[in-house]
Amino acid sequence: MKKFVFVVALAMLGTVAVKAQTSYKAALGLGVDAVDSATFIGATGKYFFTSNHVGQADLGFEDGATMITVLYSYHKGFTRAGGLRWYAGAGPSIILVDDVDNVFALRPHLGLDFKINGVPFVANFDWRPAIVLSDGDNEVGAFGFGLQFAFN
Repeated sequence: MKKFVFVVALAMLGTVAVKAQTSYKAALGLGVDAVDSATFIGATGKYFFTSNHVGQADLGFEDGATMITVLYSYHKGFTRAGGLRWYAGAGPSIILVDDVDNVFALRPHLGLDFKINGVPFVANFDWRPAIVLSDGDNEVGAFGFGLQFAFN
């Protein structure tokens, strides 16, 4: 009887651990990067190298400008909030502007990633200040938003 209870308890713990992870391997979708007085809209993609280490690439377009951003993030889940993770990291951005010098920036970021188990969509929101390395002003009030289709 003790063995039976032990096996049932072990199986329940395994089920809880699997249910809490709600992970995905990659995601592709639409991203919005609001920086300064411009809003860049375009493609975004995310890839999990491990369960915590993630690479992300964004390609955004604005009238007369294109932004390319590559980010590294460390993701970590919340206890008792399956599918919800916080993340932090950094990466470079380049803004290619017509008839003006290009802008190079370092983009630290801090945000939330949400994936409901059984639903193939991921939503994320982050704060992405821009530390400008070329001519231009730093931007503290910059934010990113993404809605992506998740792949396992």
